[in-house]
Amino acid sequence: MLIQFLTLFPSMFDSPFAHSIIKRAQDNGLVKLETINFRAYAEDRHATVDDTPYGGGPGMILKPEPIFKAVEAIEAQVATKPYIILTSPQGETFHQGIAVELSAQPHLVFVCGHYEGYDERIRTLADRELSIGDYVLTGGELPAMVMAEAIIRLLPGVLGDPDAAQLDSFSGPEGILDYPQYTKPAEFRGLKVPAILLSGDHGKIAQWRRQQALLRTARRRPDLLAQLELTAEELEMIENNRLAYEDGQPDFVLKGGNSDESD
Repeated sequence: MLIQFLTLFPSMFDSPFAHSIIKRAQDNGLVKLETINFRAYAEDRHATVDDTPYGGGPGMILKPEPIFKAVEAIEAQVATKPYIILTSPQGETFHQGIAVELSAQPHLVFVCGHYEGYDERIRTLADRELSIGDYVLTGGELPAMVMAEAIIRLLPGVLGDPDAAQLDSFSGPEGILDYPQYTKPAEFRGLKVPAILLSGDHGKIAQWRRQQALLRTARRRPDLLAQLELTAEELEMIENNRLAYEDGQPDFVLKGGNSDESD
């Protein structure tokens, strides 16, 4: 996969993508990342990329000419048109499902906005406008990095375990939160690993993990459960946990089930 970033600040991308999994993915030829400073495509001798808005108002607006020329230069070098993404707080909210969709694209181009916004005509270049949340940042570089990492880790061969991405929160066919995870030691400062995880009974462990994933999702992201068809037993389990929590009983969802009762 080739991912290119049109940005006024290419150096912002140097450190985030120079470490860990993303660096290994590049070293192994699984993804190629490029930054392009669209200031190089400005038309005047001052390399102007923004101007005041027509009709008045605060801030500066990105001019269409440099970005159009940059995109056209990219398209002239490839046989297949790239998929172009405009980072914008007005765009569709990015989520894991979109990351899965975009991971199937061989060539992505992120256009990173800056200043007060885009000239509206720039939007005609984009296949999609995406946001990472209902807040405003100084530029689109950080959102582009976040989305790119979420996409890259889904590419075949990027993660050491091919099933790892399917176990992440928001992944899999249901898209619920992940279950609690533990490692050694079995007891730390009085906090114990749930006994079921030490039992060696993989059937019961799978059942416990399913229950814990549902309970954690119900407590933290109940909106994600609305789209699921849960069994009567699962609904009862969730309701009993909710009542226990409201009564002030220990919330074994958040603690991961530190008592034998969580078996």
